[in-house]
Amino acid sequence: MNKAILLCLALTLVACGSRESAAPVGGHDDAVHHAAGAQSGEPIKGPHRGRLLQDGAFALELAIFETGVPPEFHAWPTLDGKPIPLDQVEALVELTRLGDQRSQFPLKPEGDYLRADQVVHEPHSFSVKVTARYAGQSHVWTYDSFEGRTSIAAKIAEAAGVKTEIAGPAVLTETVTLYGQLIANPERQREVSARFPGVIRSVGKKLGDTVKLGEVLATIESDESLRLYSLTAPLAGVLTTRDANPGEQTGERTLFTITDTSAVMADLSVFPRDRARVQPGAAVVLRLADGDATAEGRLTRVAVQAGANQALSARVAIDQHDGSFLPGSFVTAEVAVARREVPLAVKAAGLQAFRDFTVVYAQVGESYEVRMLELGPQQGEWVEVLGGLEPGERYVTDNSYLIKADIEKSGASHDH
Repeated sequence: MNKAILLCLALTLVACGSRESAAPVGGHDDAVHHAAGAQSGEPIKGPHRGRLLQDGAFALELAIFETGVPPEFHAWPTLDGKPIPLDQVEALVELTRLGDQRSQFPLKPEGDYLRADQVVHEPHSFSVKVTARYAGQSHVWTYDSFEGRTSIAAKIAEAAGVKTEIAGPAVLTETVTLYGQLIANPERQREVSARFPGVIRSVGKKLGDTVKLGEVLATIESDESLRLYSLTAPLAGVLTTRDANPGEQTGERTLFTITDTSAVMADLSVFPRDRARVQPGAAVVLRLADGDATAEGRLTRVAVQAGANQALSARVAIDQHDGSFLPGSFVTAEVAVARREVPLAVKAAGLQAFRDFTVVYAQVGESYEVRMLELGPQQGEWVEVLGGLEPGERYVTDNSYLIKADIEKSGASHDH
């Protein structure tokens, strides 16, 4: 059994899940009633499909209404199953969210029901206290209505690789994707010829050999002095051409070419639609077309004359790489064309789907809960957040799929 399966089993055993439960409220003179159906896990529903809260002959049906309007509380009070005058009922809904965030929703008559004129924001996950007063009698109910919430022990989350960060501002970098090929940096390439014409007596290096600065490439006998002298490497690199064999005359031709393969450039194609945005000096991230290796660099120049395919040539000097970026290799380049600082962003790696929403999972202690997001554009690893998450909230960035799986196993509900 592999590690991933063991971790999933551990999560299953320790997770509390997103379940409804009744919790008594102390310190009140009035009787406190747990919501009907809490022990069975399924609340009793009224004729309007809301949760039916009962206390003797008095009952209050409470629902979150969101058809054509933002979510809001509606309630219908009855006595012995019959409607009662709404102006004779005082009702209040109090919500306690994860992190002990509290809010109150007074209910006022409107039409044939009571209504709270505040929006019940997502997620609809909270502990609920409902208070109603009618004919001199007070009625109080409490229940938990959790969705998209679970609890995981800190040691289990750490072992599973769950990582979190604090949500806050970020710099989003807009990029343009270009394609091209690696070439040798002409500033790090040398052609080597004989200083004095003569006969090549020995050659110490083969094509493709690595040479060091000052290393002997060949021994030549001067035609004029008949003395031997050494032809040495003017830089370290790889022998990429060799046109020298013992017994040959050197003439004035190039005998060797040495290329420093650690200093390569990318020759990219820029099409007219991107020309105005691609500027020299821009930061570039290069990726090999046949692998995952990456390297960073800067755009050094953009040609002013288009080629036969109407593309302009752009050169990128690579700062450093792991040796896998060899001349001739094809590359994909992400060129930075704009930078924008936003007040709130999250890492795209932490995003998950939940119902019809894109969410991240907020963390408070050992509890995790969905945060339904209103998102702006994604640029690189960051996505701008326009709503649904507060700056300073801690959220899951890595392995958030484990939190999603645990919530789905726990049977999270959306009780309206």
